[in-house]
Amino acid sequence: MRSDAASEGRRWIEQAGEDLHWADHLAREGGWHIACFLAQQVAEKALKAFLYAQGEEIVLGHSVDRLAAAAAGYAPEIEQAARRWRVLDSYYIPTRYPNGLPESIPARVYGADAARSAVELASEVVAWVRSRLGPVEPG
Repeated sequence: MRSDAASEGRRWIEQAGEDLHWADHLAREGGWHIACFLAQQVAEKALKAFLYAQGEEIVLGHSVDRLAAAAAGYAPEIEQAARRWRVLDSYYIPTRYPNGLPESIPARVYGADAARSAVELASEVVAWVRSRLGPVEPG
């Protein structure tokens, strides 16, 4: 059985924070394509945290843009930031699969700049959600 809405949101943002730590580590250590993918996952989980905390029972989908649009129904001020965050959706598939990159592979295409930028954007999403959910008590 799921806990109350606020607790469920905090559970999701705690996981997003853990994943953000590793995305940052990968961005610094050369796992750039994986850092980009993980940054997208961080933003997705953070936005789902916000939506669950609002009382949503089921939050489906992987698109940062769509999840941010849903969050705007509760917090319209998100719209401007969400325009920057939506680029993270472009890291969902091509960072993992060679068939999205003709004549190359993700490990050769994504570099340090992309990884740093993706992690910074994911950090913004996490900070935005944390500012609305309050402190997370480690489990």
